Amino acid sequence: MRIGVDVGGTNTDAVLLSGKTVLGAVKRPTSEDVSSGICEAISALISDCNITPDAIDAVMIGTTHFTNAFVQRRELVPVYAIRIGFPAGRGIPPFSSWPEDLKKTIRGGSAMVRGGFEFDGREISPFDEAAIADCVKEACNKGITQIAVSCIFSQLNSAHEQRAAELIGELAPELEVSLSSELGRVGLLERENAAIMNASLRPLALKIAAAFKSALVDLGISAPFFVSQNDGTLMGADHMQRYPVLTFAAGPTNSLRGAAWLTGADDAIVVDIGGTTSDIGVLVSSFPRQSTVHVDVGGVRTNFRMPDILSIGLGGGSLIRNAEKGVSVGPDSVGYRLREEALIFGGNTLTASDIAVAGGQAKFGDPGRVSGLPSDLLTDARDAISSLLADAIDRMKTAPGDIPMILVGGGSVLVSEKPQGVSEMMCPEHAGVANAIGAAIGQVSGEIDRIYSLEDAPRREAAIEDAKAQAIAQAVAAGASEGTVEVVNIETVPLQYLPGGATRIVCRAVGDLAMEENE
Repeated sequence: MRIGVDVGGTNTDAVLLSGKTVLGAVKRPTSEDVSSGICEAISALISDCNITPDAIDAVMIGTTHFTNAFVQRRELVPVYAIRIGFPAGRGIPPFSSWPEDLKKTIRGGSAMVRGGFEFDGREISPFDEAAIADCVKEACNKGITQIAVSCIFSQLNSAHEQRAAELIGELAPELEVSLSSELGRVGLLERENAAIMNASLRPLALKIAAAFKSALVDLGISAPFFVSQNDGTLMGADHMQRYPVLTFAAGPTNSLRGAAWLTGADDAIVVDIGGTTSDIGVLVSSFPRQSTVHVDVGGVRTNFRMPDILSIGLGGGSLIRNAEKGVSVGPDSVGYRLREEALIFGGNTLTASDIAVAGGQAKFGDPGRVSGLPSDLLTDARDAISSLLADAIDRMKTAPGDIPMILVGGGSVLVSEKPQGVSEMMCPEHAGVANAIGAAIGQVSGEIDRIYSLEDAPRREAAIEDAKAQAIAQAVAAGASEGTVEVVNIETVPLQYLPGGATRIVCRAVGDLAMEENE
């Protein structure tokens, strides 16, 4: 038996799975400290399903802790950034593009030292070990405990980053090191930003991991817990403490994975409708399509893996306005105040939930309070909702023709008719807790993103096999059972601006969780 938990901005959802059967599901308000809300949801689930805590084999948690902390600028620590690649990489120093308020909080110092590599693996200049020692001394004098190390083309050759980490460990074992080669993709500045962000969150990750463990112990659960990553797979508590940024955007990813599991669909558009917004993503071979563009998180440009998600202002709390130009929906919303402000709960604000209840699509609140709404208003509002979704779906499609759509989330009751561009509309049982189901069914992944020099066909084949082997090894190292790991995606992109047949290869492998090895 597995428990899946997803912590949202409004609700914390929990589900209990046994194999492919959903035994129970609950929703509880998300608490300010988040952990107590998780405890309440799991406790209610255990009670409702009439099981004992020792019957649970694992707990999977999707959390917004780290995204919220970074976006809200709280519980972050100063970081000393070391860039290896001087003088080639001196043009734009670390932290240059960061928002000023984040700089004041996180920038503990920075240095650029000699070293780094060309795209073909040749050294730009010899690695300056003495400069690393100077950086360690400066960081210690400032009381900084977190170091972020980046290096030019370290995703091709991480030797200089690894050596820097070894030196830092020898000189000051109390310092923690985040390496850009373990976090980001192609692009020095974005990869460096990812390492700095990760370093700023590591003390919080230690605190959160301890809180989760304590919460489960209080509930009498001795099973291991795992945390959702933003690619739809899981990582153990130790892995989360080292790489907290990998949890960013895990919520929408869980919804997509849950939608795939509930319907059996491999390729489809998924629309996850919440209280304030709708997240639209695309399933490719049952996993979320990854974004191919740089992503801003809290005003910082990054390039670590993120799902390709489009968010629109449509949710259960979206305001409905009936003006001369017609009916409009959102993008503003009453959000968590729905139970106070919506007409069906005795409020004075017309919301999308009121329209759904009045039209008989949903049953909650007091239907009598919206029984007098004009039929043309209901029709126009439903048409406006359908139009919003059709436009969003069209923006996410990459090929002509209609595509299947899966509706999930608590706000899925807002949609009663198939939007334009959709071949089939599915709203499976338990759609309201698809996010928690996505957390519960999580597998373990490994990914490699490197540039290879492919001047002839044999080199190309060898490079692809090397990428596959590295991705599989990463998945096993992250906790996957070796015999279950398989490559689910491989991309080769020729880089015309580099000589020697330079090609970027992105390879991803996924396997089942090695439960016995992790307990």
